[in-house]
Amino acid sequence: MENLEIIRDCVFFRPVGKVSLSEAVGMVTKVITFARARQIPKLFVNTTRLTGFPSPTLAERYFIAREWAAVAERCVRVALVIPVEMIDPEKFGVTVAQNAGMNADVFATEPEALAWLAGETGP
Repeated sequence: MENLEIIRDCVFFRPVGKVSLSEAVGMVTKVITFARARQIPKLFVNTTRLTGFPSPTLAERYFIAREWAAVAERCVRVALVIPVEMIDPEKFGVTVAQNAGMNADVFATEPEALAWLAGETGP
């Protein structure tokens, strides 16, 4: 995969391009699978340079979160940076993912995501 880097115990993925929502979700699913298969416990994903799709609906967020939780198999902590306008104020997708056993959160900036992933903030 392009735009993928492994540093110590973390996979960094910063995809770029114009894609559909389905393609974007598929990219993240693949990188979660990649990290899990290689027993790399942390995944940092920044999708702010992906374009071509609107903010997911509530139903789409549910199914995306369930898909990612299933492939993470409780083995990968995921920090996802997305455009601020796409972050649900209630973080519905994060709640769904956590309820499905996934340790994940979404952020508007890389520093926030990296601090959380390092365990410096939040659960």
